[in-house]
Amino acid sequence: MSLLFKGRQNSNDKQKKSVLAGGYFFIINIFRQGVHSLGEMWRTPLASMMTIAVLGLSLTLPATLYLVVKNVQQVSSGFEEASEISLFVKDSMNEQETQTLVKRLALYPEVESVKFISKQEALAEFKDVSGFGQALKYLDRNPLPNVVLVIPTQRNRQPNAAKVLLAKLESEREIDFGKLDIAWLERLNALLDLLKESVITIAMLLLTSVTLIIGNTIRLSIMDKKEEIQVMKLVGATNTFIHAPFLWTGIWYGVIGGLFAFISVGLMMWWLSSAVSSVAGVYQTSFSLIGLSLNELGFLILLATSLGFVGSYLSVNRYIKEIEPDKI
Repeated sequence: MSLLFKGRQNSNDKQKKSVLAGGYFFIINIFRQGVHSLGEMWRTPLASMMTIAVLGLSLTLPATLYLVVKNVQQVSSGFEEASEISLFVKDSMNEQETQTLVKRLALYPEVESVKFISKQEALAEFKDVSGFGQALKYLDRNPLPNVVLVIPTQRNRQPNAAKVLLAKLESEREIDFGKLDIAWLERLNALLDLLKESVITIAMLLLTSVTLIIGNTIRLSIMDKKEEIQVMKLVGATNTFIHAPFLWTGIWYGVIGGLFAFISVGLMMWWLSSAVSSVAGVYQTSFSLIGLSLNELGFLILLATSLGFVGSYLSVNRYIKEIEPDKI
């Protein structure tokens, strides 16, 4: 009995080893075909580089639009909050009543700081800024009101919270009306949302074109090797063995096309950086363009590889089925 069980155990061990060996050689063969497909691309450098350039440029445009949105968001991030509320005091209020108002407003939990600007200070500042200093001397009286500038707390600087605070401040009896210059911020956010949607739409169209380009390239390669595929099917080659080189070709196109797009975007950002710095210098500020991070580079390569695989798979699954040995 022990000999019988020992024989069965040896048979099971051999079967496990054969399965493991089969899987090992299968994986090795797949990677060997990947290297072979890369060599096939190297043998036709002009055609391969033209295809890669088309794919890379097709990926460059959505990547560039993404960076445009990213940099615009960086610029607008400093304006995402309502920095101050202007409260215009009624003309009937004297200076003592106005000072009492300032102290009372400073006690609001939603208020970080309060600054009082008298009508005399406002007029002097207007003379310096407007350039109409001489003309303003002919005015009979100061037309400007007393103004109280209120800086909300960090929590209340968002547009909706700032609007609620403005309504609360306007309810004070000394206040004629208040102003919160936030409409431009809402328009900016609306434009950013429109830009994002446009980028997504354009990116979807271009990524679809990348898939179709790769699919058409693989189709031409399949037609070029039609007789070779017929012979391979005739001698009993499996579908995996026949499909693998073409799938690898699509993957290589995606990987190299993604790297091409990354290099193109980097060169474009380098070329524009000096011009952007010059424009920022005119406005007495500093700004540097943000490029693709390592994570974004990895996502770009993964996306390009996935598109290459999908495009090649669609062509392989469609056209290799139609090639049969009996049609030689």
